[in-house]
Amino acid sequence: MTSFVIDAGVGLYLVAEGVDVSPKHELLAPTLFRSQALSLAHEAVARGEIPAKVALERLENLWQIKIRLLGDAVLRRQAWKIAERMKWESTYDAEYIALTQLQGDAFVTLDTGLARSVEGIVSIATVNDLRQGPTHGVYGAGRGEAV
Repeated sequence: MTSFVIDAGVGLYLVAEGVDVSPKHELLAPTLFRSQALSLAHEAVARGEIPAKVALERLENLWQIKIRLLGDAVLRRQAWKIAERMKWESTYDAEYIALTQLQGDAFVTLDTGLARSVEGIVSIATVNDLRQGPTHGVYGAGRGEAV
């Protein structure tokens, strides 16, 4: 089984596009995932990109996807270290990277800038990788590599 850490943008994309994740994969996210997904959906409504009804339906569909949410003290300490090393003011992105280092095989994001900034720190995968069965050795840096 391949464990993918997904960010909130990916979660919303999965439900908006009807992407079926392979049952051979496990999805992980830090506990802030739900709040970020809620905020992203609300922002899309505020910008007039989608109606509120559509946003709320997508959120309900997202909550139905099996995603293991994690946020223990070890993850928080690792996120702090990553944010310091990367010179990020916020620890939000660092939580996803920390979780990938600690328990994930690869990180999936639609944020190309974030993906580029963490190349070599964690393995990066694509939404398309979520559809496929497990592959070994395909994703950049491996689990457990230090920042």
